Amino acid sequence: MARQTLETIAVVAFDGISPFHLSVPCMVFGEDRTEAGDPRFRLLVCGTEPGLLHTNAGFTLVVPHGLEAIRRAQIVIVPSWCDDGRPAPPALIRALQAAHRRGAIVVGLCLGAFVLAEAGLLDGRPATTHWNLAEAFARQYPKVRLQPEVLYVDDGDVLTSAGTAAGIDCCLHLLRVRHGAEAANRAARRMVVAPHRQGGQAQYIRQPMPAAAESDRLAPLLEWLGRHLQSPHELDSLARRALMSRRTFTRRFREATGTTVGQWLQNQRLALAQRLLETTDRPVERVATDVGFGSAVSLRKHFAAAFKVSPTAYRRQFSQEAVAS
Repeated sequence: MARQTLETIAVVAFDGISPFHLSVPCMVFGEDRTEAGDPRFRLLVCGTEPGLLHTNAGFTLVVPHGLEAIRRAQIVIVPSWCDDGRPAPPALIRALQAAHRRGAIVVGLCLGAFVLAEAGLLDGRPATTHWNLAEAFARQYPKVRLQPEVLYVDDGDVLTSAGTAAGIDCCLHLLRVRHGAEAANRAARRMVVAPHRQGGQAQYIRQPMPAAAESDRLAPLLEWLGRHLQSPHELDSLARRALMSRRTFTRRFREATGTTVGQWLQNQRLALAQRLLETTDRPVERVATDVGFGSAVSLRKHFAAAFKVSPTAYRRQFSQEAVAS
């Protein structure tokens, strides 16, 4: 078996950081992995200088690496930034710019997007950040094509996310893109979080009742849909199954899931297609039928639009045989 080269991931910490935000990339990429086929990473937590940092939770932590860790990383993650919007240290800005120039993937989670924008890495590109500071971001960085309503934005070599839990979604997405759906699903199971939320899903919805109440009410329907993705589904028939009018069903589905019925179905079908391509040798035509796209042409179109790769190329990269080799 070929020896697997470890990817180095540098996570930037700073004085006053939120322990939760720092823990997100550490949980996704930094835990020991014992399951067969799980990718392993060299995760380096770094600061402008190594040493003691304060958190906003009242305790301190020791950061073992300085910014030299960024020079060794294939992926650099800024997991948040200071709520007061203070500028990032010039040394950090230069390190991020240098990493991006040499081809590293740079990620700004939550307010970390402000640091990437300050470094000029988001000029002319789509990005997102926490909804509560989206207006301030837009005023401060007008060259960025801000998408304040979404969970995360993957623009190839630069990724940004909304706040807190959306950072988990973004990191799992990055794991999925680089190492396949099964690796991301296993990480999600360990963390007891949803294995996949598409980046275009809404990050914040104003609603008169908690989303959990609607989610609980729709849970039987969502479970049933997950078992019947191969079948076509009409909005009116789903509304009847949920014992709601079409208008009420459409509204409450979005309140519960953060997306439309059609987009939710497409996301679930794409996720199932990924798993089948990785774990079975079914022909692409059969996979297309089994997940509900109907034809290989339709599957290829939606798959390429979502993942920038064909189903066949995805299988070559992430099938169980490819991962084991």
